[in-house]
Amino acid sequence: MKLQMPFNKRLTQESKQYLNTTMSTKIFIQSLLLTVFLGLYGCKQKETTKGVATQAFDQTANWAILEKADAVKEGNIYTWNIEVKHPVEYFVQVVFDALPTNTSVAKVKVDDQELAGTFQQDYTTYNHKIVSEFQKSIKIRDVATKHLITIETEVDFKQLRLVPSYKTPVGSGVHQKEWLKMHESPEKQAALAWFKEAKFGMFIHWGLYSQAGGMWKGTKINNSPYPGPKVAEWIMHAFQIPREVYAQLAKTFNPDTSFAQNIAKLAKKAGMKYVVITSKHHDGFALFDSKSSEYDMVDATPYKADAVKELYEACLKEGLDFGVYYSHGNDWNDGGDGNYANVKKVNDSLGIYTHSSGKNTWDPSPNTHAEYYQSKSYPQIKELIALLPELRLIWFDGEGFTTEEQSFHFYKMVYDANPNILVNRRVGWDFGDYLDAGDNKIPSAKEKIDKYWETCGTTNNSWGYKVYDHDWKSTRELLYYFVDILSKGGNYLLNIGPDGKGHVPEASSKGLLEMGEWIATNGEAVYGTARWIVANEGKEETLLDGTGHRAAKGFKRSFTKSDFWFTTKDNSVYAISLVPSSTTILIRSLNKEIGVIKDVHILNGHPIKYWSQTDKGLLIYLKTAVTAENGFVVKANFKLN
Repeated sequence: MKLQMPFNKRLTQESKQYLNTTMSTKIFIQSLLLTVFLGLYGCKQKETTKGVATQAFDQTANWAILEKADAVKEGNIYTWNIEVKHPVEYFVQVVFDALPTNTSVAKVKVDDQELAGTFQQDYTTYNHKIVSEFQKSIKIRDVATKHLITIETEVDFKQLRLVPSYKTPVGSGVHQKEWLKMHESPEKQAALAWFKEAKFGMFIHWGLYSQAGGMWKGTKINNSPYPGPKVAEWIMHAFQIPREVYAQLAKTFNPDTSFAQNIAKLAKKAGMKYVVITSKHHDGFALFDSKSSEYDMVDATPYKADAVKELYEACLKEGLDFGVYYSHGNDWNDGGDGNYANVKKVNDSLGIYTHSSGKNTWDPSPNTHAEYYQSKSYPQIKELIALLPELRLIWFDGEGFTTEEQSFHFYKMVYDANPNILVNRRVGWDFGDYLDAGDNKIPSAKEKIDKYWETCGTTNNSWGYKVYDHDWKSTRELLYYFVDILSKGGNYLLNIGPDGKGHVPEASSKGLLEMGEWIATNGEAVYGTARWIVANEGKEETLLDGTGHRAAKGFKRSFTKSDFWFTTKDNSVYAISLVPSSTTILIRSLNKEIGVIKDVHILNGHPIKYWSQTDKGLLIYLKTAVTAENGFVVKANFKLN
C-alpha cells in the first residue's frame, strides 16, 4: 500500500510527456528557466508541439514572490500584505544572492503562524540564487482576505517566497469546468449516493509480494537497507530488487481456487458493502488477464485464471459491489523511473523539493513514463472497465509525478467508458469524485472537507501479508475507528492481506467477523447515515495519523460510559457507545436545546419506557443494563417541525 504522501506534482509541463512535444528535454528546461527569469516567476511560456503553439502552465504562477524592496520596513522587520490564490499548505523560503554568514535566528510570521530558524543553503536556482527553506510548513485556508506576512532578520536578502508544498500541489485549472460537468452528472451523483449509503468496504492487498510475506532472503522488510515504506507490498522497492529477479515470484504464485468465494463470504459476514482489490500494485503485476502485458495472472503464473474476474463474480453473488485498486503512476516493472528525473531537473533549477519515494530508480525499464501510460496503463484501465461491467469504483494510486493533463485523461477515459464508475482522489490533481484522508488517517472533527471522503485502514500494521506482524488491532479498536469515521461523515475501507495462497490471517478474519456481529445489531446507525451537528461527546478524539504512527505508538485509548459518537438519518439521531451500559444513561448532546425528542429506543432490544429530556441531556432509565461487550446504540426520534 502506498503510504499516502502526495508526491511533488508541481511540474505540469514536460516536453516529452505533457504535450508530446518533439523538443528535447534540454531545450524544454532552458525554455522554462528563461521564462521564469524574464517573468520574475510569474509569466507564461509557450512551447511548440508538432508545429502548434500551446500555452504552457507555469507552476510558479501559484507562488507568492515577495520582493524585499516592496516590504514596509521597521527596524529589522519587513512586512507585506498579500493575497493568496489557493487554500493549501505552503513552505516559506528566503532567497539570497549569497548565503549570509550571520547565524542569528530569523523569525517569520504568517497571520498567527510563526516560524523560526537559521539560514542554510537548501537549494540553488538556475540563476545561482541561494534558497533557504524553513523546516515547517504553514497552512493558509482563507483566500478571501489579505494575509499579513513579516520576517524579522538582520541579514540582507532578495525575496521571500511562499511555495505550495509537494503534498498539496496546485494545478492550472484548465480542465476544471469540464471535470465539474462530469462530476456533477446524474450518473456520478447516483454513484456517490450509493457510496454514501454503503459506508463500509473491504480493501484487499494481494499479489506476488504476498508470497514473500515481508521477508527477502531471510531479512525482514523492516530491516531493509534502503529508505522508504516498510509495508509488505513495497518489498521490491525496500530491497531494490531487480525487475527480472522479482518477476520470478510469478512462477510459484498459485493460490487456492476457493480464495474468491472465501473472501467474498468474509466481507459479507463482516457487514461490508463493497470490495476493492489491488488489480495492479506498484510492482506492475496484474491480477487480471491483460491484453496489454503478459506480466499478469494468466500469462505468468501456474494459476492460469483471472483472479480479479473470479473475485468480482463471487462478490456479485454475495450481493457485494466491486471496485479495483490500480497503481497508475507507479509501475516498477514497466514505468521507467516514474518520471522522477525529468521532474527533479526542473524543480532543482527552481529551488524546490522533489520527493523520490515510490519511484524505481534502481532498475528502471528503458521506456519513458509517458510511453508506459500509452502502452500499458491507459489500455489496462479500459480492459478492466470492459471486463467488469458492474464495476463501482477505481481506486487509483501512485500519482506522484503524473501530469495534470494525464490525470485528467484518466478521469475522462473512465467517464467516457462508464460514467457510473467513481474515481478516487489519487487519480491526481483534484480530479477525484471523493477524497481519502490518507492511509490509516482519520481527520479531526474540526477539519472542513469539501468532498465526500473515506479512510482506508489496516487490521495490523501492513497492507500486504507480513508473516511476522502480529500487532493486530482489537475489535474494539477497529470499531472505534469505524464509529469515529461514521460520526465525521466518511466511509471506512478496511484492509485484509491474504498470503500467497489467498488465505486471510485468522486474527484479521476474527476482527472483521466480530465487527460484523456488532453491525448486525447496530447497522441502522451505520448504513445511509450522515454526520450530525455534534460528532462525539466525552473523551476527546484520538486521531489515527498514519500506518507508521499506529505501529510506533500502539493504541492506548480507554472508553467510558460517558463516551458517545453520533450519526443521523431522516429525523433520527443515533448515539453510539462502545462499552456496556449502566441502568442509567446520560447523553448530554441530546438536551432540550437540540430539539424535541418524541421517542427513544436501543437498537435491537432493551425497550425504553422511562426517559426524560432536560437541559442537561437525554436521561434514560433501564430495568436491565446492556451487557454487550462492544456497547450499544441509542436511537432518538425527533418531532418534525
